[in-house]
Amino acid sequence: MYNLLTPTISSYELIDSGNYEKLERFGDFILARPEPQAVWDKSLSDEVWQRKASAIFKKTKGRDQLSPEERGEWHNIKKMPEKWYMDYAQGKTKLKFKLSLSSFKHVGIFPEQAANWKFIEDKLTLMKTGESPIQQPKVLNLFAYTGGASLISKANGADITHVDSVKQVISWSRENMEASGLADIRWVIEDALKFVKREVKRGKKYNGIILDPPAYGRGPDGEKWVLEEGLNELLKNCLELLDEKQHFFILNLYSMGFSAVIAETIVKQNYDNVQNPEMGELVLQDSFQKKLPLGVFYRFSTV
Repeated sequence: MYNLLTPTISSYELIDSGNYEKLERFGDFILARPEPQAVWDKSLSDEVWQRKASAIFKKTKGRDQLSPEERGEWHNIKKMPEKWYMDYAQGKTKLKFKLSLSSFKHVGIFPEQAANWKFIEDKLTLMKTGESPIQQPKVLNLFAYTGGASLISKANGADITHVDSVKQVISWSRENMEASGLADIRWVIEDALKFVKREVKRGKKYNGIILDPPAYGRGPDGEKWVLEEGLNELLKNCLELLDEKQHFFILNLYSMGFSAVIAETIVKQNYDNVQNPEMGELVLQDSFQKKLPLGVFYRFSTV
């Protein structure tokens, strides 16, 4: 088990963290947002945070029934556009992400996932150039949000299926695809568990599967998703979809009550071909060398 540090991204920077907040640069704009894991003191003063921040997120009372996160409002300290674009470059992959301020403090990208995106790029390259090359590896991205992993997969030659239950998020992902000069991602608006069960019945196989399940959620037809209730069944079905010879598998868990050991135990109980496993915490490091954990991961690969 180890900390998976986010590789350097020129367009992103975690400037400071502490007092349950984080100060980040996304492209040309700096945002201050709540962060429950940042239990230490800030390195910079509140005055410096106020001066640097383009916008600051403030929580409001009450929680949304579909999310454990508190809603809030962005206070525009300096004029912010409705949307802006952030470049992403890592290895031979170059992408663009549309960013926007949401009422749940998110902006459209999770920078800590860049470590997993590098993993995806590396594994797809090996699949395409190895002893038994696959011209177009098949990859499934579940709970795919605005499509970071989908874009990485497509940019590296995969036949990618992108599944999310929210139509607006699929539209956002499509904008990211077009801005990045990509095409032909398969979009599926559906409950993730329903989708993988149907794929199992069809006998489908994938060379890569990426899961990023939330703690709570709803499918397009009102299907209820609760992580601790649904994870075991979801993983059983996903593991049946893995190609037996060449595959990679990534599971991310953002719920603070779940550890990488839980993910490891569920996977190993249901799959006897786990090769080269890695697990631990996804970590961002601010400019003062403070390490901020932002979820756990479990992944493995035959290549």
